[in-house]
Amino acid sequence: MYIRDKHSGGKVWWCQDTETGKRESLGTKDKNEARRLLDAKNQPHNYAGFHVQMARTHLLVSDPKAVTRTWQDVMDTIISQKSGATKIRWERAAKSKAFDSIRELVVSNSKADEFLAVLASDKVSVNVYLRRLHNYAQDMNWLLAPVIAKRAWPKVKYKEKRAITLDEHRRIIEREKNPERRAFYELCWHVGASQSDIANLEAEDIDWKTATLSFDRMKTGQNSNLAIGNELAHVLRSLPASGKLFPYLATVREADRATEFRQRCAGLGISGVTLHSYRYSWAERAAAAAYPERYAQKALGHGSKAVARAYARKAHVELPSLESFETRLQSGIVSHAVREASALAA
Repeated sequence: MYIRDKHSGGKVWWCQDTETGKRESLGTKDKNEARRLLDAKNQPHNYAGFHVQMARTHLLVSDPKAVTRTWQDVMDTIISQKSGATKIRWERAAKSKAFDSIRELVVSNSKADEFLAVLASDKVSVNVYLRRLHNYAQDMNWLLAPVIAKRAWPKVKYKEKRAITLDEHRRIIEREKNPERRAFYELCWHVGASQSDIANLEAEDIDWKTATLSFDRMKTGQNSNLAIGNELAHVLRSLPASGKLFPYLATVREADRATEFRQRCAGLGISGVTLHSYRYSWAERAAAAAYPERYAQKALGHGSKAVARAYARKAHVELPSLESFETRLQSGIVSHAVREASALAA
């Protein structure tokens, strides 16, 4: 097992990989030293499988549940920490048949192929919730390494969403004969909140002295606060003066409210919209009217500018000329919002 080394002029021992056939110089002329180096290369610690097994052994010592904890256990743990609408969404997602193949799979033994099989359903909710499960397990140190690398996760493909137009909204209102439901759709248009937030509004959320409507979003806990205009005030005054503004709709499941709205739209020949589309409508109207972004964030109950911009990305905005703004500024009729923007730009 040696080959002549032309550079050293002597016999240098080499070894050959029995699997790949690749040869490698051991860099020594001493037979005993060569044997020691060869034995070292054959030690199990040079193999990835050995390292993984050692890691599992250490994990078992520090976490006895590591060999029995399943992905269903992870789901149950997450659900136990949630509340309200978020908990309901997690419970619904956990029941998805797409997760059946990994429910009883031990977390620490998970393989990428098993996750990819779940993602093969190509459902947005499955992709989103599996990723959250994976990240939670990793944050809790229940995984030795990522099952799927961050860059290798299939991209989430959301369905195209659009806003409800003013004409469509008017047709929906004219068709709706139920007073409570009609007022509900009116508030969706004027407030732009999610359907659950609107359905659970209370008379106490209205401050008539300051003419403001304020409530905490059920999904994020972020406060939503907006001024009450004349049209919104007209609708609010037609609703109960105390307690829930929508006594019946507040008891209806979110999915059922969505189904009823979809049926009404279908009867009018309106497609491609949901109750959530009212949220896009409000944002697009705000953008088209040059409503200051920070005000829109507060009204929508979003702390992120990116989210507010995403809602209004399709808004048609007619930009006034700089000259017209300069003329208004010189005439002293420019709004406080514009003055503030000018000061910040300076």
